[in-house]
Amino acid sequence: MHLEGSCHCRAVTFSLEAQSPAPFMHCHCSICRKTAGSGGYGINLGGYSDSLRVTGREHVKVYHAWIREDGQPDKRSNAERHFCGQCGSALWLYDSRWPELIHPHASAIDTPLPRPPEVVEAALTYCPDWVDVPKGKSHIHCDTWPAESLEDWHKRHGLRSGRE
Repeated sequence: MHLEGSCHCRAVTFSLEAQSPAPFMHCHCSICRKTAGSGGYGINLGGYSDSLRVTGREHVKVYHAWIREDGQPDKRSNAERHFCGQCGSALWLYDSRWPELIHPHASAIDTPLPRPPEVVEAALTYCPDWVDVPKGKSHIHCDTWPAESLEDWHKRHGLRSGRE
């Protein structure tokens, strides 16, 4: 599926081909909450990195989040969180461990996205008490991360598109 996206101030626009275009997960971890606001939903959509086209790249900044886990030393994440240096909008995530993938933030996508048949509520261990986490049969609750990958979730729901 072809996706078009942008930041709030429109200094950055981008497009890509996505094989996993349904916003399937609400991530409640501190990194997503603090870098993208509310649920964040950073690792939410999956696209092909070689299809990414960016206008206004000079405005794009990159942040490597700190991973802080109880009993472990703090460390920098491999993932590059791209955002607009003008307005701060979260744009996409790239991780060199999976160089063929780009994970755009659903909030940056301007193309209408498919409505997911269910939503994974992830990282609930890190969710603040003030967040009203949706409940019901269409919301799968995970204390940390789901066992099912982004791609496998899309395959199970018949929502995967693009290259095989």
